[in-house]
Amino acid sequence: MKFIFPFFAGLVALLISASAVAFSPFVVRDIRVEGIQRTEAGTVFSYLPVKVGDTLTEDKAAQAIKALFGTGFFKDVRLEVEGDVLVVLIEERPAIASLDFVGTKAFDKEQLRKGLREVGLSESRIFDRSLVERAEQELKRQYLSQGHYAAQITTTVTPLERNRVGITFAVDEGEIAKIRQINIVGTKAFKEKELLEFFRLTTPGWLTWYTKNDQYSKQKLSGDLETLRSHYLDRGYIEFNIESTQVSISPDKQDIYITVNISEGDQYSVSAVKLAGELLLPEDQLLKLVTIKPGKLFSREDVTATTKAISDRLSNDGYAFANVNAAPEIDKEKKRVAFTLFVDPGRRVYVRRIQVQGNTRSRDEVIRREMRQMEAAWYDGEKINKSRTRVDRLGYFDEVTVETPAVPGTTDQVDLNVNVKEKATGNMMLGAGLSSSEGVVFSGSVQQQNLFGSGKHVGVGFNTSKINKLYSVSYTDPFHTIDGVSRGFDAYYKDTNTESLTVATYGTQSLGGGVRYGLPIGEDDFINFGLAVDSTKIKQTANTPVRFKNFIAQNGDSYSGLIGTLGWAKDTVDSRIYPMNGYLVQLSGEMGVGSSLKYYRANARYQRYFPLGREYALMLNGEYGFADGFGGRVLPFYKYSYAGGVGSVRGYKNGSLGEVDAATGDRLGGDRRFVANAEFLFPMPGGGLDKSFRLSAFTDAGWVWGVDQKLAVGDMRYSAGLALSWTSPMGPLKFSLAQPLNKKVGDQTQRLQFQMGTMF
Repeated sequence: MKFIFPFFAGLVALLISASAVAFSPFVVRDIRVEGIQRTEAGTVFSYLPVKVGDTLTEDKAAQAIKALFGTGFFKDVRLEVEGDVLVVLIEERPAIASLDFVGTKAFDKEQLRKGLREVGLSESRIFDRSLVERAEQELKRQYLSQGHYAAQITTTVTPLERNRVGITFAVDEGEIAKIRQINIVGTKAFKEKELLEFFRLTTPGWLTWYTKNDQYSKQKLSGDLETLRSHYLDRGYIEFNIESTQVSISPDKQDIYITVNISEGDQYSVSAVKLAGELLLPEDQLLKLVTIKPGKLFSREDVTATTKAISDRLSNDGYAFANVNAAPEIDKEKKRVAFTLFVDPGRRVYVRRIQVQGNTRSRDEVIRREMRQMEAAWYDGEKINKSRTRVDRLGYFDEVTVETPAVPGTTDQVDLNVNVKEKATGNMMLGAGLSSSEGVVFSGSVQQQNLFGSGKHVGVGFNTSKINKLYSVSYTDPFHTIDGVSRGFDAYYKDTNTESLTVATYGTQSLGGGVRYGLPIGEDDFINFGLAVDSTKIKQTANTPVRFKNFIAQNGDSYSGLIGTLGWAKDTVDSRIYPMNGYLVQLSGEMGVGSSLKYYRANARYQRYFPLGREYALMLNGEYGFADGFGGRVLPFYKYSYAGGVGSVRGYKNGSLGEVDAATGDRLGGDRRFVANAEFLFPMPGGGLDKSFRLSAFTDAGWVWGVDQKLAVGDMRYSAGLALSWTSPMGPLKFSLAQPLNKKVGDQTQRLQFQMGTMF
């Protein structure tokens, strides 16, 4: 065996030096390069380890050949000697003249070229067969990730003139494989159908053309398995385990079958909970944060929530790196588990410096004034989270992240780094929409939400339909004072025509402008007030009710005066798009004063979301408004309230509830309004956890009446039905199908109602 290595070593050396002629060492007086077409001679010299004046030996010649081959530029390299001149004979590799794709429908060709460019394969580059094979494998991987398991890729390399090649990837994509069956083997405590409802992956359904959830994805399956695990662990099955997962595909590569084998184990309850470690806070305070209760079924969700709550509580006192571990003691005979919560607070730290990074347009002060964590103060996790949320709410940034790195050389200091990624805050927008009540609506605006990086807002907009025409200009300074008091100015022109509605026929033209202020009185509480000058002219038609004509005859058709507004709001709703928890309380008032104008309006609203598990929620909403005149004046009828339609009582036409004019049959509105809604929100069946779709079952109630009337339960109108909300790529869409529950003679119903729109 000892003779094998010398034999192969000699063979390798022979192959490497085969391109060099045998010669005696000599001093190189000149070097000549031949055979190059695209490569510069200087490039060859830069890689050549032999220079003019060096003594060339056979070892150096072999090194030179190896170095030139190593560049990947050359197909063949030979060395020849002419006297004391070294001749380097080069045969270049071909260049790539073109890259083309045939049959690709699932991917854009330019995106594919960009992806290949990142791995070194692109036009004008040196042709490398290994890179082509690598690119082909990457294309196959991309098609597999999209469910094209039958995809076939054929690569053709065509020689061209001037030592170039053209590369063509011919793709037969085949059909996308669909999930035909998902089985969960080993389930006893729950029905298999019930467990599969938690999976995003599903068999083909009427909505899967949009969600793509019937196409296999390793990432989605991993998420589904974790959801399955959480379902069991949150219901006492502490020994639950996923034994194996098999994913198989049919011979024709069109159908996918998934089998999940599980072991449920027994259901355990909590026997005891105790605290241990360094308890910096009184034990009774920490126990209030513990949601694991003796006698209850074990729940991993409760354990995680408990450890997080204690860690967060300690972080509010400066212990940024507090660690809480829940150690279980399992009694298999009694099927009970006891927990010991070990608390390690770590060292107390404070924030040395707050640093803002990534803001190229926005001024530092715009971000810093939203911070609730102060420099040189103890670390407070709650204030840091609130700071990040407030910066994110500004709407000036695509991304906001907060980091708290330790200060080098210290054990009790951290820096707070606020990293932002700015986005364009100015926009010019045109919009079109369709409403079941207002018909076609056109709108547009020019806005700058962050004027010169100062955080100030400027906007010009319009909205026009056959009912409402609105033109407005606004300016807002959200930090008019250092304490966060906002100030804004508005000017508007509004033209209203109710002729196409079910309400009494009349028209108004309003011109006005004013100033408003906003005062924060808490993190989620705001007070706003304003004063505006308004001039309104009433237009009557032959169909205007006699009551309204009499009002105009007695008070005139033009009204000018001051309008003051005052409001308070507290908003804790967790999301505007997919709310699940929180509440909104609003109180607002309006008062008009002037020689021909004396009235007031007030409105109260309370809306609350109650989470019912992970996917369901109950929404309750109640609104009450009233208005009247004062100082011997009556309330102008164009300030009346209306109800009915989307936003109040669905199933009845917009504004159709309330007193009816005997002569025209139109609704007169009223100065009292009450609306109540109860809505059970749930995801779209078959849509998995997709939040762009949401269904609801609702019950609405409401009525409008006058100050000289009394509200009776029998007067109220009720409806029930189903509603769909879809945050589509075109914009938000809302549909409702309602059934009036106590329709009376003369009521105008509209069972299917919708709102839709898009921005372009």
